[in-house]
Amino acid sequence: MKKSTIVLLSLAVVLGGCANKVEYGDANAAETTTVDFGSTDLQKIANEMVDSMLASGSVAAITKDSRPIVFVDNIKNKTSEHIDTESVTDSVSTKMLNSGKFRFVDMDKVETVRKQLNFQNNDQLVDQSSAIKFGQMVGAQYMLYGNLSSIVKEAGSDKDVYYKMTMRLMDLKTGLIEWADETEIRKQESKSFFGM
Repeated sequence: MKKSTIVLLSLAVVLGGCANKVEYGDANAAETTTVDFGSTDLQKIANEMVDSMLASGSVAAITKDSRPIVFVDNIKNKTSEHIDTESVTDSVSTKMLNSGKFRFVDMDKVETVRKQLNFQNNDQLVDQSSAIKFGQMVGAQYMLYGNLSSIVKEAGSDKDVYYKMTMRLMDLKTGLIEWADETEIRKQESKSFFGM
């Protein structure tokens, strides 16, 4: 019994000493853990795309006297990785909205709004003088959409990943593309078998 008790106590001490240490880091610092798509890539893409759009002469013309209403379609993931493109979409639309040059309609929430308006207009619990009537929403004038694609090459222990983000701003009335641009990221990784 004594030996098993000593072994269990020793094991508890060893396992207790293997606790994880968690620290906060700088959310804007470059993360280079792997060549997979990461937070630095998301920030780079969102910043470069919105900066390019805001610097465009055609976008300056359409935002000169008004704040156009934009609907942002989810960015399509055409890579072989699972990438949360909704986060990319959110970062782009947030940066655009904070520029003060655009307004947005959120198509992902239309069904939720419809349910709330149905409740307000058709339920006896709601004071009808305060209910928002149907048909008051404003339609989008422009649609922003894009694709994220990648090319992955591997040779032995070397890996090269190329990402390309393409975005376009379309006038919904005419179908004309008012702005388009793309940004690229290349990441390379060499694996060492000896820890060097």
